[in-house]
Amino acid sequence: MSDSGGPRYTQDLERSLGIRENILITLSAVTPASSVFIIVPALIASLAGGSVLAMLLGALIALFVGFCYAELASRYPISGAEYPWAARLLGKPVGFATFVLALVMGVLIIAVIATGVGPYLATLWAPLDSPWTGVVVILISTTIASLAIKTNAWVTGVCLGLEVLAIVVLVVLGLTHVSRGPDVFFVPQALAGGDVLQQVSIGALFSLLPVALFAYNGYGASVFYSEETKNASKLIGKAIMFSLLVTVLLEVVPLMAVILGSSSLAALAGSDAPMNYFLLDRGGAVVNVLVSVGIAVAIFNAVIAIQIQIGRLIFASARDRSWPAAVDRVLGRVNPRTKTPVVATLVVGVLVIIAAVFIPFDTLILATGSAVVVLYTIVALSALRVRSVKGGHEGGYRMWLWPLPPIVVLLFMAYVVYQTVVTDVTPLLISLSTIVIGLIWYAFFIRGRKDRWSLPDPQLDDEPATSKS
Repeated sequence: MSDSGGPRYTQDLERSLGIRENILITLSAVTPASSVFIIVPALIASLAGGSVLAMLLGALIALFVGFCYAELASRYPISGAEYPWAARLLGKPVGFATFVLALVMGVLIIAVIATGVGPYLATLWAPLDSPWTGVVVILISTTIASLAIKTNAWVTGVCLGLEVLAIVVLVVLGLTHVSRGPDVFFVPQALAGGDVLQQVSIGALFSLLPVALFAYNGYGASVFYSEETKNASKLIGKAIMFSLLVTVLLEVVPLMAVILGSSSLAALAGSDAPMNYFLLDRGGAVVNVLVSVGIAVAIFNAVIAIQIQIGRLIFASARDRSWPAAVDRVLGRVNPRTKTPVVATLVVGVLVIIAAVFIPFDTLILATGSAVVVLYTIVALSALRVRSVKGGHEGGYRMWLWPLPPIVVLLFMAYVVYQTVVTDVTPLLISLSTIVIGLIWYAFFIRGRKDRWSLPDPQLDDEPATSKS
């Protein structure tokens, strides 16, 4: 641990989670089943069986990103996640800009996935395919996210179990109806017209790796709960890497099964909803309805988990005194009964409802398009700096092959940025505009004020708070 002897954050949140509960909430935020049904189909449509190769290569990149997250989270196990790392390692202005980017991205992602519940519930009752279904989901999930963190761990854990059952159905149906060999995994193809699949270039496959990376996104979210996790500085890195491993298995294995088991690979690639096509093809209408309900549960579960994260993000920003004093006092308050930042979590719910109701769905998707790329770039740059500075918890998780992982991530992100500029620069401009807004707020409201952004060390895992920030 750090021997700086400086001030530390007070332990206002309750350190009640074990590593298993932390992983349950993290996997709920990743929501592998939702990725399989909502994100992975874009790969199937463009690559057919080669979508498996894309997911495997994406997993390799995610591994390097995970190494960065694990070491940074062990060094700075703080509820604010990425922005405390960026502030300490890349400078406070970059740190606040990272906070604004993470906040906007989090709110918009919740709005996107919450509005995706309706179509799956509509298999039970058609009128549920409505934007107002998403609003109701947000209201319920906000209430649940405000409860004690240990309660949330078990609620999300139960929902995660139902989500995994939906994935198991895909695997069983695929492996009991094998129609082709695994060699198809390594031949990227796309429909050339009619029902004919034609091989596409490796370049086309590499251009879709960001989609695979986005499907895995969220395994680093363990750090959001680090101040509520026992022995976090030693275990949080392991929680991140284990969450990544489980995420890859829960997304790649069902994809393999669907590719192997579909009666027609061309029909699968040409379907508007490949996974539902597969369920109807191999399981029938009843199975499709039951699994669709399971996916709705998975989406609802993700909304809860991500709201918990963004609530802690806002709480951390108020504790660092990012806003007017009255706002900081309210947003930085922890409920004495639940030991959770209830007000900050309610604010997240309000922001998400505003986004879901007033921002068109296509705009929401566009706005989140490159935020993950920018965020991963900041994480990789922070990981390059982490071993050259003092402070935080030292002696925790240390990534293999450093500094290779962050260098690989930066090279890949540079490639993605190039592809973005060539195809559609709008998502990147939105992310950069968000960062500029953060830099402006920091320059005019935070910079030069000693009462703001003092950035203490993380609290010791096994001691009560004795000093204030």
